[in-house]
Amino acid sequence: MKDLEVTTALRWKTFAGVELDRITFPAGEHGYASTYQIYQPVLEQTLRDGAARFGNVVSIRYGEEVTSLEQDADGVSVSTKDLATGAVTTLRARYVLACDGGSSGIREQLGVKMLGDTIDTKWVIIDAFVKRWWPDRNLLTFWSDPKRPVVDIALSLGTHRWELPLQAHETESDFTTKEQLWSLLKPIGVSEDDVEIHQHAFYKHHVRHAERWRIDRVFLLGDAAHLMPPWAGQGMQSGMRDSFNLSWKLAEVLAGRLPDAVLDTYEIERAPDVAKYTAISVQFGRLVKMELSEEELAAQRPDPDAPPASLPLMALASYPTGWFTGKIDEGSAVGKMIPQPFVMTAKARQVRLDDLLGPDFVVLGASVDPATVMSAEQKAAWDNLGATYHVIRAPDEHSSASTDIIDIHRTLLDWMAAHGVRVIALRPDRFVAAADATGLDVPGRS
Repeated sequence: MKDLEVTTALRWKTFAGVELDRITFPAGEHGYASTYQIYQPVLEQTLRDGAARFGNVVSIRYGEEVTSLEQDADGVSVSTKDLATGAVTTLRARYVLACDGGSSGIREQLGVKMLGDTIDTKWVIIDAFVKRWWPDRNLLTFWSDPKRPVVDIALSLGTHRWELPLQAHETESDFTTKEQLWSLLKPIGVSEDDVEIHQHAFYKHHVRHAERWRIDRVFLLGDAAHLMPPWAGQGMQSGMRDSFNLSWKLAEVLAGRLPDAVLDTYEIERAPDVAKYTAISVQFGRLVKMELSEEELAAQRPDPDAPPASLPLMALASYPTGWFTGKIDEGSAVGKMIPQPFVMTAKARQVRLDDLLGPDFVVLGASVDPATVMSAEQKAAWDNLGATYHVIRAPDEHSSASTDIIDIHRTLLDWMAAHGVRVIALRPDRFVAAADATGLDVPGRS
């Protein structure tokens, strides 16, 4: 978190200085700010350093490429080639996660088609180090223009990025030097006095997804499974959500606590979520490129005092179907992610809820011992998954056990009451798997 910086607002603005719309990002219900910026090289180093802490179970190998995969009933044989020496190594795994990007070689080897479209326009990304502050530099700005829309992003740690489309008569060779790149930045008021350009690259926008994300024991994640335009800033985030969704399920399967069939819910749950954010991204892009009609612009924000139509970016997540018990509908707690408030332990220590609950299955009761609401068979099934049990207390109640959690702002208690539940069973990703209103059986065990 120390290298992330909070983004306070997003605006759409024309080169003439007219602001078309603005969103002020509120604090998220998940206990953190709703929007952050990163500097990717530092983020990637942090991830590498984090993985190094698990050197006894994680092996990182650089400079190798996958040359072949062979699957059988028990696992996958993966052959890799060292790009420096040409040496070939074969690894054996129960499952393989292909996180190898939009041009995924593993996806191609498996013969999985990508469905959708690639937009022909080529874009240039310009990264720079900030030398001095300029007005409103901290605001995420979409310069809306039908010919040269610009994505203007204040990244963290004193870095900045712009993304701009090339015109039909322009090619990559027209922008090989920093002097040529300045011709793109100066029209939006940024010069050599403000930043130092340190790199640039070219790419195209895609609205595409793999026809299937699971191929027996191999799974496609992130850009290998789906590609969306950058307008909503949800590409990397969607890949992270993919990995979290699949990883906890794999952990349970590998430990023998859940059957392999639970892995089929990975695409079932994630694909609709990715489709939603892809559609939001496409709509954002149409606003930036000034492709929306007057009627569509009015519909974007029909009530000037109401939250903007892009609010789903900040709302708590939900899945319409998947590894859940009971009917999922708009009013149901099942399938929804819970909010994460600051809470108190029974000994009056303030923590975020997640820090107290840990990474495993959890069953929570609103002022009631959740175990007393379950049948013996239901509790045994959740016990088999290693679930822990907690009573959520209001601040005007006494605690009765060291495992009680005091909801000092009544955030979770009010959320549960609004959804008509007293007991909820949480998955490791903090989605409600089951609730007393629709049945507390472990999904798939009823």
